[in-house]
Amino acid sequence: MQPTIRIPTRWLRQAAVYGVMTLAALSAAGAACAASDGAFQAAFQSFAQAQSGDAGAVDKSADAFAELLKAEPANPVLMVYAGASTAMKASTTSLPWKKMGYAEDGLAQVDKALAMLTPAHDAPIQRGTPGALEVRFVAANTYLAMPAFMNRGERGAKLLNDVIASPLFDKAPLPFKGNVWMRAGKLAEQQARKDDAKRWFQQVVDQAAPQAEAARAKLKEAA
Repeated sequence: MQPTIRIPTRWLRQAAVYGVMTLAALSAAGAACAASDGAFQAAFQSFAQAQSGDAGAVDKSADAFAELLKAEPANPVLMVYAGASTAMKASTTSLPWKKMGYAEDGLAQVDKALAMLTPAHDAPIQRGTPGALEVRFVAANTYLAMPAFMNRGERGAKLLNDVIASPLFDKAPLPFKGNVWMRAGKLAEQQARKDDAKRWFQQVVDQAAPQAEAARAKLKEAA
């Protein structure tokens, strides 16, 4: 009999939640071609619907990014979103071995996307966010959302710190930076680092990022 392994849906969807808050940026010319804006946006919209609770959009998102990846297998941004979407499919089945299969397959793609990064991916291609930051942030969110027994939390936290510490981060679009600060604040909350959490949420407010309202709500909760 297969052992019962449960991965709570909230863990798997959380990866997508934080992933969808990021802005899509594809790799630099010569390393991987950018997906057409329309095709990427269609796949990204399905991804957003899936993380919002639309179970029917989960497979659609995974299939859409898989198709884009077939055309551009060297594109690490498509790879990381394909991986995040695949991991999210674990929320669509009650069979424990299928849950594990989707989670492991998705994580493998996320791992591969990170391994594909080169200095060429530092350049912003779509909507102004460097591909290297996009990949690392989606990967961080995916790892941090995994249950503890999958041993990805520490690496996820390091990747999140790497994004913030990157010299590329200061010049990234404010919406992207706001998402990163919010994620750092929520991680600090989870780790009972209340002062750090407040600092990150206050940063969102002080910089007037689009997430400022959500950050104010978090600060109010803390108060």
